[in-house]
Amino acid sequence: MKDSRDVLIKPVITENSMLKMEENNTYTFKVAKNSNKIQIRNAVEEIFDVKVDNVNTMNMRGKKRRLGRNEGRTASWKKALVKLAEGDSIEIFEGL
Repeated sequence: MKDSRDVLIKPVITENSMLKMEENNTYTFKVAKNSNKIQIRNAVEEIFDVKVDNVNTMNMRGKKRRLGRNEGRTASWKKALVKLAEGDSIEIFEGL
């Protein structure tokens, strides 16, 4: 099994993720592409010492970008939405 710090790469800080954090107690993380929901749940519980209710994952495709006439794609990545139990919270910059 992987180390917990290899599963969670970094938190995703956007307006939408901050809104979900306040309203639904749901935190968004960039995770390793080959990690599954069980590994993500265990990593969040171990690193932040909280109880996880639900984990949703999605694969984010890289976007097309161009520089002059050269065209390419940004890297694809995996995103996890982690819903915590009632009363638990994470200080985002504390654990990572």
